[in-house]
Amino acid sequence: MIIDDRSAPFADLDAYVALPRITGLRLSPDGRRLVVGVSTPDRKRNRYVTALWEVDPAGARPARRLTRSDKGETAAAFTADGDLLFTSARPDPADDPGDEPVSSLWLLPAGGGDARVVTSPPGGVRGLVAGTGGTVVFGSALAATSADPDDDREFRKKRKDAGVTAVLYEDYPIRHWDEAFGPDRTRLLTARLGDAEQPELTDLTGHVGRALGDMASWDLAPDGRTVVATWAVAEPAGSQRYTLVAIDVATGERRTLADDAEYEYEAPRISPDGTQVAVVVYRRSTAADPGDRWLALVPLAGGPVRELTGSWDRWPTGLRWMPDGAALIVAADHHGRAPLWRVDARTGQPTRLTTDDGSYTDFEVAPDGRSIYALRSATDSPAVPVRVSVEGTPAVERLLSPVDDLPIPGRVAEVTATAEDGTPLRAWLALPDSAGPDRPAPLLLWIHGGPLASWSSWSWRWNPWLAVARGYAVLLPDPALSTGYGLEFIRRGWGAWGAAPYTDLMTITDAAEQRADIDETRVAAMGGSFGGYMANWIAGHTDRFAAIVTHASLWALDQMMGTTDASFYWTREMTPEANEVNSPHRFADRITTPMLVIHGDKDYRVPIGESLRLWWDLLSRSKAADGASPHRFLFFPTENHWILTPGHAKVWYETVFAFLAHHVHGQPWQRPDLLG
Repeated sequence: MIIDDRSAPFADLDAYVALPRITGLRLSPDGRRLVVGVSTPDRKRNRYVTALWEVDPAGARPARRLTRSDKGETAAAFTADGDLLFTSARPDPADDPGDEPVSSLWLLPAGGGDARVVTSPPGGVRGLVAGTGGTVVFGSALAATSADPDDDREFRKKRKDAGVTAVLYEDYPIRHWDEAFGPDRTRLLTARLGDAEQPELTDLTGHVGRALGDMASWDLAPDGRTVVATWAVAEPAGSQRYTLVAIDVATGERRTLADDAEYEYEAPRISPDGTQVAVVVYRRSTAADPGDRWLALVPLAGGPVRELTGSWDRWPTGLRWMPDGAALIVAADHHGRAPLWRVDARTGQPTRLTTDDGSYTDFEVAPDGRSIYALRSATDSPAVPVRVSVEGTPAVERLLSPVDDLPIPGRVAEVTATAEDGTPLRAWLALPDSAGPDRPAPLLLWIHGGPLASWSSWSWRWNPWLAVARGYAVLLPDPALSTGYGLEFIRRGWGAWGAAPYTDLMTITDAAEQRADIDETRVAAMGGSFGGYMANWIAGHTDRFAAIVTHASLWALDQMMGTTDASFYWTREMTPEANEVNSPHRFADRITTPMLVIHGDKDYRVPIGESLRLWWDLLSRSKAADGASPHRFLFFPTENHWILTPGHAKVWYETVFAFLAHHVHGQPWQRPDLLG
C-alpha cells in the first residue's frame, strides 16, 4: 500500500489514536473570549484527557493553551466578569493526598493567574450554569440521607471503610449507558461567587430521587433568581416522563410550568429578558406512532405552552436565543447534514443559515447578535471552531484552531436510490482517490446506530477514512428511521425494524454496487448498536456479504427489551408481537456469513447478554468435527457501549481490518499482536 501525506494518520493506527480532537465550545458574555477543549491520549495512552484552549473570536490571533493536567478539564461556563469556570478531577493543592479525586469546580481568572478550586462536593459537578451577580447553579449527587455535601462526604467514607458497594433500589431506572446508579441522586446546588475562596453551597432541591436524572437539564435566568429544569416524575409500570419546573433560587420553592402525560420536555433555555422559556416538546411515542419533536415557548411566570415549530418537519436541538429575543438558533438534521437555522420567536418560521455539508454543534450567539460561534464537522472533516455571520448572506469562516488541519485520504460522493415504496434514499460514499473503472474498490456498508440518527457528521469511533486508507469504499446510508428526512421517513420503519430499514439498506447498496468505481464482488457489512441489530438481521436474511461485523448489537429482542437501561422507552414501540417478528435470533439457522461479534462488558444500553447469546447461537451451530468456526468474538471487559480508550480503539480497528482482510480479500487470518 502506498502511503501519501493524506493517508499517513489513517494508515497508521498509532498515529490515528494520537490525533487531537476538539470538543466543546464556550463564549464569554462579552463575546471576547472563546474556549474549546482539545482531547489527546494521556502519558500512558490509557485514556483521553482534555485541555482547554482559548481561540480568538476575531480569527486573528493563534489559539493558546489555558490548562494542563493529568486529569484534564472540561469548560463549564464564564462568569459575568469573564473568568472561566471549568470542572476537573485534578488534585487541589490543599487536598489530602489520600482523598478520592472528584470533579471539582475551578475558576481561572480572566486577568491571569493560577486556577483555584471554587467548590469540591463529593458527588462532583455537572451542568453548571452561571447568571449575573455571581450566582451559579449545578448538579451534584448526594445520598438520600445526606443533609449537605459535608455530611455526604462522611457517608461515602463510611461505605468505603466498610467495604460496601451494594445498592438497594426502590425505583427504576437503575443504570444509564455506562453508569450504574449508586445510593446517591442528583440535587441542584447553588453558590454565589464573590470574595470567599470557597463560597457556601446551598441545597436548592433537597433529595428528589430520580427527578434530576442523567437526561435532565436546566437553565438559570439572567438575573440569577430562577432555575428552569426538566423534572422526571414516576409513572405506572416502571415508566417515567420529564415535566418542566421553575425553582426559586432564594427559597427553593418549586412550581410546575408544563406537565402533560402525552408529552415530555427537553433542553429549556430562558429568554434574554427572563420572561419566556424555549423548550423542545416531545410528543411521546406509542406502538403506532413514533412521536414528534418541536420547539415551544412557555411563560416563565406560568401560562400555556405555545407551539412554535409544530409544522416544521425537522427536530430542533441545541437551542440558543438571539440577544434581542426575536429568534432562536437551533440545529436540525437535514438530508445528511445538520445546518444551523434561525427560528422566528413570533411566527416559528425557520430559516436555514448554513447551506454547506456541515454539521454544527456547541454553538453560541455573540452578544451583538451578528455572529454565531460553533464547532463544524462533516463526513470528511473533524470538528473545527468557526464563526457564522448572520447579517446579510450567512458566511462560515474558520477560526485559527488549536488543531492542525487533517486532510482526508480520499473523496466523498453521494449515492441516491428509490425505495420499494417510492421513497427517495441517499447515502454518503467515502472513496479512495485510486478508485475508478480500472481499479474498483471493495465496498463496506456501514450502518448507523440510534436508530433515530443520521450519518451527518464526523465520527472518531466509526471513522470511514481508516478503511479508505486501506483501499475500501465506505457506504454511509440513512435508511428508514433516520432523522433529517421528516416524520414519515421515520414512521416507515417504526416498530418494523426488519422491514423498510433492511430493504432500504439493500436498495442503496445495490445502487452503490452499480458504480464503475465499486467492486460488487467484494462487499462486507458493519454496524453498531441499532446498526449492529441491522447487521444481525442482514446475516439471517442474505448471504450477499463476504463478512459482517456486529458491535454492541441487539440479538434477542425479548431479552434486550427487559434488560436495557430504559425499558419503558423501547417497549412503547416494540410490543411483544413486534419483538417476535423483528428479532434477529429467530433466523440464526440461516446464517452462513462469517461474523465478528464485538461487545463491552460495561454496556448498559445493549447489555452484554445480547452478544453472549449471539456468540452461543453461532458456535452451537458449528458443523466442523473439531468445532472450528469462521466467527470471532472481540470482548472488552472494561469498555461500555463505545470503545473509548486509545489502546482499545487501536485493537478494535486492527481486529476489524484483519477480519475483513481475511474474508473480503482472502488473506490469511492474522490476530492483532496485543490479543496474543
